[in-house]
Amino acid sequence: MAKVKFYYDSDTLSYQRITVKRSTKIKNGLLFATAVGLIALFGFISFSYIIKSPSQLSNERELENDDLQFELFSKRLDEITTRLEEVQERDNNIYRVYFEAEPISKEERMAGFGGINRYKSLDGFDNSTMIKEVTKKMDILSKQLVVQSKSLDEIIELAKNKKEMLASIPAIQPVANKDLKRMASGYGYRIHPIYKTRKHHSGMDFSAPRGTPIYATGNGRIETVKRSRRGFGNYVKIDHGFGYKTLYAHMDSYIVSKGQKVKRGDMIGYVGSSGISTAPHLHYEVIKGNRKVNPIYYYFNDLTPKEYDMMLEMASVENQSLD
Repeated sequence: MAKVKFYYDSDTLSYQRITVKRSTKIKNGLLFATAVGLIALFGFISFSYIIKSPSQLSNERELENDDLQFELFSKRLDEITTRLEEVQERDNNIYRVYFEAEPISKEERMAGFGGINRYKSLDGFDNSTMIKEVTKKMDILSKQLVVQSKSLDEIIELAKNKKEMLASIPAIQPVANKDLKRMASGYGYRIHPIYKTRKHHSGMDFSAPRGTPIYATGNGRIETVKRSRRGFGNYVKIDHGFGYKTLYAHMDSYIVSKGQKVKRGDMIGYVGSSGISTAPHLHYEVIKGNRKVNPIYYYFNDLTPKEYDMMLEMASVENQSLD
C-alpha cells in the first residue's frame, strides 16, 4: 500500500494531504529513466576500456608475441653475423694467404646494397621499423653467405691443386751456385750501366760465364721466346700458373719453344750478354699478378739459411746493375 504524505497548513491550522499531478509524475519518471540510462551507458563504456574483450586480449597477445619473436630473430641474426665475420677473418688471413689467393675486401662482400626505396614496400605496418631492420639484416647476411660460399669453393680447388701449385711457384735459383761468379745486382734502384742514372731494377742479375746453363725455377709453360739485339736481348718468359711468371733475359741462346711444358730444374738456355748488357749475366724476374716482385723471396728450395742471408745482404747493396 502506497504511503500517504501530508503537510501542515498554517492558514487552516490543519494537516492537508499532498497530491502530485499526473504530468509531474510522468516528467519525474522520464528524468529518472534518462538518468539511469546515462549512468548505465557511462558504466558500459568505462567497463569496455577497463575490461577488454577476449578478441582484444587475443590480438594484443599476438602483437606482443610478434614483437618478441622479431626481437629474438634479430638477436639470432646478429649472432650468426658475428660467427660469419669470424669465418671471413680466417678465410682472408689464413686460408687465402696459405694458398696464395688475394683476400676478399669488405666492399666486395657487401656489394649490391643501397637505394632509399629498397624497403619502401614494408612501410605502413605497426612495426615497420623492426620489419625493415630484420629484412635488411637477412639480405646482407644472404649476400655475405653467397660470397663466402664461393670463396670456400675456390679454397677447395686451391687445396686440390696445392701439390701442383707448390711445384709451379718459382723456388730455386735460375743459375746453380757452383756456376755463379757472384750475385751482381739486386732488385730495387740501381745505377744503370749505360745511362749512368738511378733507375729501378726490376729483377736480379746473376753473373756467370757465357754458356752457363739456365734452369726453369718452377713448373710451367713457355709463354714467350724472343731473339733481339735490344733491351732484354734473347729472353724466355715462363707462365707458371697461379698468377706467377718468370723472365730470363740477356741469354746467349735458348733451347725451348713457345708452348712447351717445362718442369722445375729443366734447362731452358745459356747465360750470355745479348741486348743492352755490359757483361755475361742472367737478368731474372719474378712476376706475380702482373706485378714484378723481388726474386730474393723465391729461392727457398735450394739455399741454406746461411746462403740465403748472404744473398739477402748482397741483394740489398745499391750498386750498378749489368743491364
